[in-house]
Amino acid sequence: MKFGILRSMFFKSIQKLDFLVSLYIFCVVVAEVMGAKTVPLGSLFGMSFNGSVALFVLPLTFTVNDVITEVFGKERARSVIRSGLIIIALLFFYTLVATILPPSKRFAPNEAAYDTIFGFSLRMSLASLVAFTFAEFLDVAVFVKLRKMFGKKNLWLRNNVSNFIGQFIDTVTFVTLAFYAFDKPFAANYQFIAGVVLPYWLLKCSMSIIETPLVYLGTRWLKSKKTEK
Repeated sequence: MKFGILRSMFFKSIQKLDFLVSLYIFCVVVAEVMGAKTVPLGSLFGMSFNGSVALFVLPLTFTVNDVITEVFGKERARSVIRSGLIIIALLFFYTLVATILPPSKRFAPNEAAYDTIFGFSLRMSLASLVAFTFAEFLDVAVFVKLRKMFGKKNLWLRNNVSNFIGQFIDTVTFVTLAFYAFDKPFAANYQFIAGVVLPYWLLKCSMSIIETPLVYLGTRWLKSKKTEK
């Protein structure tokens, strides 16, 4: 009983917008740190499909964008995006510093593995920085454009169309910059990248559709907070 009361007090003390921004940053950091791993997604027509583990969190960033844009406007959403860009840049530079610093004697046996993992994260962070910049701002721009066309109606359409376009640009840019192997021929790279981009984008689109109710719930949630004031 006491735990339930404490938990209720804890969550009530968190501002709703702050929680959404924190969720947004969480998704960005998880994608940066853990997104290097790709998992098999099956095959079709003789082509193997793969996807990054980040595909389970990245669509949420677009959902949060659309909720904030719908309630607080495009400038507030762009501010959140800029914060995400700063986090990626800081992660990139700190990873660079951490891999350059010499290890202690105790950690020395693990240095090679550490540099391999986080050295690849440097490339991931740089690729994400470029892809994130284009995709997230494009998502907000398309969402706002559609809102001018449809007004406040068809939130599901505005959300999904803007997400599909933004996620396509994000996927193509990120996968190309992060996974292009310069020691392999173009044909091999094209096959692998296409095999990652198509299922990755389609899965993110599917998750965008699945998460559509969250946009409505999130919008009502934030609006209820505004009306409380």
